[in-house]
Amino acid sequence: MTADPATDVFEEHRPVLTGVAYRMLGRVADAEDVVQEAWLRWSSAAQEGVREPRAFLVRITTRLAIDRLRHLKSRREAYVGPWLPEPVVTDFGPAVPDAAERAVLADSVSLAVLVVLESLSPLERAVFVLREAFGFPYAEIATALDRTEAAVRQLAGRARRHVDERKPRYDVDPGERRDLTERFLAAASGGSIEQLMALLAPDVRLVSDAAGKAKAARRVIETADKVGRFLAAVGQEVGPDWDMRVAEFNGGPAVACFVGGKPDTFFQIEVRDGAIQCIYIVRNPDKLAGLSVV
Repeated sequence: MTADPATDVFEEHRPVLTGVAYRMLGRVADAEDVVQEAWLRWSSAAQEGVREPRAFLVRITTRLAIDRLRHLKSRREAYVGPWLPEPVVTDFGPAVPDAAERAVLADSVSLAVLVVLESLSPLERAVFVLREAFGFPYAEIATALDRTEAAVRQLAGRARRHVDERKPRYDVDPGERRDLTERFLAAASGGSIEQLMALLAPDVRLVSDAAGKAKAARRVIETADKVGRFLAAVGQEVGPDWDMRVAEFNGGPAVACFVGGKPDTFFQIEVRDGAIQCIYIVRNPDKLAGLSVV
């Protein structure tokens, strides 16, 4: 404990605030900026009049995230190539002991879900994150967003339907997914198109995010033949100075690649019916800082 009760209260709730902000914005730096601004507002507030600090802090963070998301939307329209969220190491820790709750949190931070959330309005996204990821009551969400409970329920239903319609149906068995991740890594780094093809679903998709700052496909690549050939060509560039590690990011196993000790590439696969259905690749250097912790 510190000598400052305000700091203690804020730090107690920081994980939830960061979780909300990241799911709203998809980038760690943006989430941290929002949480820092929430701290400034909290530290200058008349805290003795705040009966429920958690609700107060979530309300501030959510509104700040909505404002920032509206600003970012216009910038993302000019983004070079596909946009993907920034990968983050996920460790929900002992604070989330329940397996079902862990599964919900992991799903809500998955790349597939975060990509779908990009197509929601900022208000819909806020309601979805607060309700589906963190289980906030509708009444509390209504207060946070300064909306009626009926309006929040409408937003929640619309967002849920939108996500259900667009979210890919992937298997979530962690053991199978990790096994396929390791086999994918071995096949891709070896440049073997035959081994790669054996792992890929016929309609597999590959989505790369480099923002024009690194070598990557600027369009989504589809079908096993095209994806396999692309990855085999990439694998031939792997040299002795490459260090590739499997770790958990965004609720599932992924590959963090380092070249000369520096973060270079992030790979993550999604699995369905025992085959790789989607491959996400992040090479935008602005989104690779989180790889350094593995």
